[in-house]
Amino acid sequence: MDNFFTKKHNILIIALICTALWGSAFPVVKIGYELLQIQPADIYSKVYFAGLRFFIASIMVFLIQNILIKEKIHMKKDYIKPIIILGLLQTSLQYFFFYIGVANTSGIKSAILQSGSTFFTVIAAHFIYAEDKLNINRVLSLILGFGGVILINLGKDLDLSFKFIGEGFLLISALLSTIATMYVKTISADINPFLLSGGQMFSGSLLLLIIGKIGLKGHGLNFNIASFSLLLYAAFISAAAFTLWYMLLKYNPPGKVSIYRLFIPIFGSIFSAMFIKGEQFTLNLLMGLILVVLGILTLNMDNKVRTNVKR
Repeated sequence: MDNFFTKKHNILIIALICTALWGSAFPVVKIGYELLQIQPADIYSKVYFAGLRFFIASIMVFLIQNILIKEKIHMKKDYIKPIIILGLLQTSLQYFFFYIGVANTSGIKSAILQSGSTFFTVIAAHFIYAEDKLNINRVLSLILGFGGVILINLGKDLDLSFKFIGEGFLLISALLSTIATMYVKTISADINPFLLSGGQMFSGSLLLLIIGKIGLKGHGLNFNIASFSLLLYAAFISAAAFTLWYMLLKYNPPGKVSIYRLFIPIFGSIFSAMFIKGEQFTLNLLMGLILVVLGILTLNMDNKVRTNVKR
């Protein structure tokens, strides 16, 4: 497992799978809101929908572990506290601030601020892990990737306003994502990634479900076959992506793999253009994708140089 998840090409493939899954969540969730007739300002319905998504995702993780992999999960008493803490950080608080922030922020600033978690993680890793220091190549990789995110959103709705419940909440969400990433690296050495992923989503979803249900004041979501199918796919996205991502974090420095998260808004724009009416492919999208790819290539050149130096 150590050899598999530390090989450069495997890291690239797995990270791209994770970011493609997370990117596909943008149009899936947006279409789901339309099918469920959730209004943009209806935060509690969105929070409840997120709670359902992660609750079902946790069940999927445990089923995959037991049925497909056929490996029993052993829950030790010492695992309960870190899993609950991770669930609070990664699922409950991060997505609570995320959904409220997105509802009160323009599209371009949402995309840019969501990418902030990558920068926070890389910078935090520089000070925490001796093997995860910043250098010229890594900084250049960040600049290229961030430039790509900005480029695909140019010409939309950028402004200089700042609202605490908008941009402020998105920054808090990004910081929580970074803290959760650092925490995963700390506890993942001893805990099975399936247990860690499924456990944190299960515990984290409960708070979202409670908050959402209270806000709905007895009302529920109007499900049909189409919207429920989208909910299942959204749950699958979280189940697969978080489990694979935790495996990468277990065997690699956080700063090394977190840069790949800059692909999320790229994939989000691509899938939105494919499936959402009114969205389309643009030259900015193509150029933004090229910049992010160049950033990843720069990062991998850095890794190659480091490997040769060690030899």
